[in-house]
Amino acid sequence: MTENKKISILYVDDEINNLNSFKAVFRRDYDVHTALSAQEGRAVLEKQPIHILVTDQRMPGVTGVEFLESIIPDFPHPIRILLTGYTDIEAVVDAINKGQIFYYLTKPWDEQQLRAVFKNGYEVFSLREENKELVAKLLTVNDQLEFLLRQKLLS
Repeated sequence: MTENKKISILYVDDEINNLNSFKAVFRRDYDVHTALSAQEGRAVLEKQPIHILVTDQRMPGVTGVEFLESIIPDFPHPIRILLTGYTDIEAVVDAINKGQIFYYLTKPWDEQQLRAVFKNGYEVFSLREENKELVAKLLTVNDQLEFLLRQKLLS
């Protein structure tokens, strides 16, 4: 990341103290957005480009996995991280299979571990974006080559 463009992170958790702590720790190094519910999280995603999405698993109304699964069609690109205060193997399996998570962490979170996960997650995000650009260029060059080949066959 360049210094003037920070990694954009959205943290969704129904506990305001968790959101405040997260923002206090990471706001200087990242562009931090917070949401108290899945609905608020979706609203942020609709307004802001988000690179990394962190969500709590146990929230009223919808679990973190359900939230992650629900946004995939509209927001497939953010790196997904599930954070929970409970070790629930079913949640882990669902997160991997349904929510397409990059990483699963238990609370209380460790700042250095989260920073490492954010760094690695952003590298994956960047590589995926670069891959999309390269595929688009390759398709353009392929179309041009096909056009030249057709021209040669017609002459």
